[in-house]
Parts: sequence; C-alpha cells; structure tokens
Amino acid sequence: MAVVTAVQNMPRIIECVPNISEGRDKVKINAIAAVAETVEGVRLLDVDPGKATNRTVITFVGEPEAVCEAAFRLVKKAQELIDMRNHTGEHPRFGATDVCPLVPISGITMEELVPYAKKLGERIGKELGIPVYNYEYAASEEKRRNLANNRAGEYEGLKKKLIDPAWKPDFGPAEFNESVARSGAIAVGARKLLVAYNVNLNTTSTRRANAIAFDIREAGRVLREGDPVTGKPILDEKGEPKKIPGKLKCVKGIGWFIEEYGIAQLSLNLTDIDVTPMHIAFDEACKSSLERGIRVTGSELVGLVPKKALLDAADFFLQRQERSLGISEREKIKLAIKSMGLDELAPFDPEKRVIEFLLADLKDERLVRMDLKRFSEETASESPAPGGGSVAAYVGAMGAALGAMVANLSAHKRGWDERWEEFSNWAVEAELCRKELIRLVDEDTKAFDRIMSAMQLPKDNPEQVAARKDAIREATKGAIMAPLETMKVCVRSMAVMKAMATNGLKASVSDAGVGAMCARTGALGAYLNVRINCAGLDDEAWKKGVLAEAEALKTRAEKLEAEVMLETLAKV
Repeated sequence: MAVVTAVQNMPRIIECVPNISEGRDKVKINAIAAVAETVEGVRLLDVDPGKATNRTVITFVGEPEAVCEAAFRLVKKAQELIDMRNHTGEHPRFGATDVCPLVPISGITMEELVPYAKKLGERIGKELGIPVYNYEYAASEEKRRNLANNRAGEYEGLKKKLIDPAWKPDFGPAEFNESVARSGAIAVGARKLLVAYNVNLNTTSTRRANAIAFDIREAGRVLREGDPVTGKPILDEKGEPKKIPGKLKCVKGIGWFIEEYGIAQLSLNLTDIDVTPMHIAFDEACKSSLERGIRVTGSELVGLVPKKALLDAADFFLQRQERSLGISEREKIKLAIKSMGLDELAPFDPEKRVIEFLLADLKDERLVRMDLKRFSEETASESPAPGGGSVAAYVGAMGAALGAMVANLSAHKRGWDERWEEFSNWAVEAELCRKELIRLVDEDTKAFDRIMSAMQLPKDNPEQVAARKDAIREATKGAIMAPLETMKVCVRSMAVMKAMATNGLKASVSDAGVGAMCARTGALGAYLNVRINCAGLDDEAWKKGVLAEAEALKTRAEKLEAEVMLETLAKV
C-alpha cells in the first residue's frame, strides 16, 4: 500500500514528442515549436532539426491535459506552415506532423494514458480534417501497433491507402482531398520512452548500412533466393515472405546516407531501452560492422535520453575494462559519451540532452550548486538556514567521498586485478551514500522552511488554530526525519571506511580514517538536530521512538569510528 500511495502522490507528467516534416527552415521550425509553450504548464525541452532528413523532433512535457492541448496547437500550426506536396527527405514520413506520441513520465500508467492519445487523435481528425492513425498502445487493432505499418507507402502512397477499407483512418477523412494533399496524415500514439539513435559508419554505402541495420533490427531481413539483396523473396505457406530475425529485440532500423555529414548511418529506434539499451545497440552495431569490413566511428542521439541510459552504458564499458563502478554520475556520463562517440558529429551537452537535467528544479539544489566558498558564506550569514543539519550532511558526504576514493584506488592497484570487483562494490556503496547525503544538505534546509511556512498560517478562529498546529507538527516531524536520515546514511557509509582501513590500499589508510571521522561528525551533528527539533514536538509517543533510534545510531557511529581508528593507527 505504501508503494501505491507514493506513486499516486507523484505529479502526473507526460512527454510529447511530435516529429514534424521540416528540418531546414528555422523560421518555420521555431514558429511551430513555440506554440507548445503557449499552454500554461507546458515546458519545451528540446528542438532537434535534421537537414538531411528534413525532419525536426520536438519534445515538451507537462500534465496530460495541458500537453494534449499543446500537441493539438502544434499540429494545427504545422498544418498551416508545411506543405507536404513539396517535401523531400531521407526519413520515412506521411504527414506535416508525421508522428505525435505521448509518453508516460511520472504519476500516470500507460493504461491511463491511452484515452488521452485517442481523444487527441479524435480532435485532430475532427477539427483539423487530418487522417489519424492510432499506433502502439493506442492502436485500434494489432496491425496498427507498428508505426511502420501505418506509414507504409509514405505520403506518396497516401491517396491509395485512404480508400483501402483495411486502412481506413481511425479518425478524420478517408479521402485524399485538397486539405489532406497539403497536410498528409498523422500517427498519434501512446508508447514507452523511445530513443532515436543513429550509429555513424566509415562508409558512404547505403546498401551496406542497410545490411548492418537488417542484422541488428528485430524484424531482420527477408529471406531471398540467390542474392540476399536482389534475389526473389522466399514465401511461406501463407504466401508471406520468410524472414531471418535480427539480433536485437525492440529495435527498428534502416541504413541511410547523410549528405550533411558525408557518411552512412544506421538509423535505429530503440522502442524499449529496458529490453535493448543504447550501449547494447552500439556494441552489436560495432560487431556487425566489423564482420562486413566497416567500422563504427561514433553515434548520434536524436532528441533526449533518460539519465539511466547513459549511466548503464558507463557501467557496461567500465565492467569491460574491469574498472570500479563507484565513480560520480558526472564522470560516468562523460565516459558514456566518449565510449559511444556521442560527440563525434556535434558537441553533446548533457544539461541539454538528458531528460532529468532538463526537468530538474534548481531550487531543490540551491545549496549543493554553490561552490565551497559561497556555501561557507551562506552558512555564516544571519539566516538560520543552512545550519548545523545541512553542514552535518555535507561533512558526512565528504566522509563517504573519501571512502569511495580509497575503494577506487584499491580497485586500480597493480597486482590486485583479481580484486577489482570487490573494491568496486565498496566504491558503489560509498557513492550511493555520498549522493544521498548531498541530497540531504538541501533537504534539511527545506524542512526548516516548511516549519516557517506553517507558522505563517492564519490563526483567526479555532478551526484555523487547529489546522496551523497540525501543519507545524507535521513540518516539525519532517525537520526531525531529515537529520535522522543523515545519521542513518553516515553510519551506513562507515562500513566502507572500516573495510578500506582493514583491507584497502595501505598508502591511503589515513584517508579512510579521515572519512570515518567525517562520517561520525556528520552523524553526531545530525543527532543534535534531531534532539533540538524534538524538544518542541507534542507527539510524545512518536518522539520517544525517534529519540531511541537516534541514540542507537549515535552509539553505532562512535563505535565504528573507534574501530576504524584502531586499524588506521596500527598502519600509519
């Protein structure tokens, strides 16, 4: 039940990723993309045009109702500015807004999202007169789940497709009238997060790039007589072409030549990165390319990517090198970019390409984004926050960082190659503690701010007085739980320092000792904050349990520090 409640309390956020059939005219692109932010609550995250494909991927987020309104306005603007009768480009397409998928981000399930996609498609068909095909989870029948089936024949085959009863649009006109001739059709869907990912090759051959794409993509290739490219397709008992499956599930792909870059690429759509992540697609592309005498030189991300995709890629490459995984997210992301050559064709700025960074509220990291000098100045100011709780968390984070450092150095020690994984596991644990303590630096101050806000509530009548008292009580509990959590994580981190003092690199044993002292200081500093915040709380039973837990953690911190110091002093 606790898990369900947590999900229900999350903000309902969805992403919309319309692809418009214009990638060269910046005036048109900007005019169409700007429409999204005319809806209150919608945030435009990314506009990624491609000249050769003559296509732009636009990404915006917000609550479902607001995003659907923004999507409708964007499709309408694209209908006004893009004439499909004049469109050419490398990418398959059949409409001015070619696809318009909705993607669940937080607080909403796919099942809950599907009605929004269908309602959006119905409105586009009815009010704009555009033929609409629902795809993926919003599809009206199985064959329409696959975007490629809906778009088969592209714009040039649309006139014939619309009059075929088997391909009657889900919404909008089933005729190729003058309006449709201009706007084409649109695919509106609900799908999982899709990563559009291009792999760069050291060849200009589209034919060879296609061959590699067919090796990799789930659909594979058609089985042919004689020549594997030009031979006659071999049919099954139903008269359908037989296929040789590709290597990777949930991957769609073709090969193409990009004149802008002067190279051929694999254009891959990773439709479920939990099944086939970016680094596996990249790795298989490298293998298949080498088998055909071609080398992968890098790759290109179209649109945005979740942070986890880059962190998982970094772990994959670190494990191959038998290097410690316990390094910071910043270093991991840098490693992932270099390992997959994401910056080969253009600079790759994670702050502008990673979804979580774009959605981050900077107010939630006000203190930790300061440099050391500014943080000390802010602490020294007349304001009561940040105070001892935030400083305790920061000191604890520095202790965990020292533990990670010793573990990483130990994992890299000459002659200890067979122990790299042992030390990597300790470094990962220390890094998890460090990250959580850094979060608690700001959380402690935010908890104090919530008490101040509760105290400002009106108290003009008995009902308001009671509500104010309840709000102060709950805010105070939050201000107690933040330093209590700091205590827990500081104590948890000390297991790393003890292991490093006992078994880690002897030359760095003093660092393990300093790390333990920092963690103990963080725990005891947080302990003082737990006690002082408990003093004014009127919930005696709750307070008694918390204070008992804090006392046990304090005792544990002191004991662990003493044990680490014994190990350290014996070796220095």
